[in-house]
Amino acid sequence: MSVLIKHIHKTIVLAIALTMVFSCKNNFEDVKKIGISENAPIGIAENMNLKYTDSGRVTALLRSPKMLDFSNRDFPFSEFPDAVELDLFDENNQKSTITADYAIVYDKTGLIDMQGNVVLASHKNDTLYADQLYYDQNREWMFTNQPVTFRTGSDIINGKGFDSDVKFTKAQVLEIDGLINVDE
Repeated sequence: MSVLIKHIHKTIVLAIALTMVFSCKNNFEDVKKIGISENAPIGIAENMNLKYTDSGRVTALLRSPKMLDFSNRDFPFSEFPDAVELDLFDENNQKSTITADYAIVYDKTGLIDMQGNVVLASHKNDTLYADQLYYDQNREWMFTNQPVTFRTGSDIINGKGFDSDVKFTKAQVLEIDGLINVDE
């Protein structure tokens, strides 16, 4: 009788163990998310100073008092809620600076969306004022379809959009009006 009881006991223990093994599933991703809201950033950094380089050459410097890291999203991004300053350098190391109240950097596309009191000061001392400006890091191109004011020399040009490369050799104000001096 004791051999039969031992055999039944072993069978029950084996059945319980197998049930536990096969009923568990890999929930490591769920465990990592415990305590993290889907809408919360996975990281917060203060006094950010990011350098973007291409083949060892610094192409941009991004500074902000605060960065929120949302790289845990399907479309990852970094948010700069407390102002941002972006220095852009062309291949001759000439610097243009963009400041804004707020910015988002989209990791997958390389697009920076700057919003609120955007001011772009070029290395040529031209100045652009806008409510929103995008910077495409991959193409080194700036653009907006929002109203802008562009000051170049003594000219003040108002328009409904702006396109330019980092060097400002292809700068365009779209649908312009304003005061433009004409040499006669």
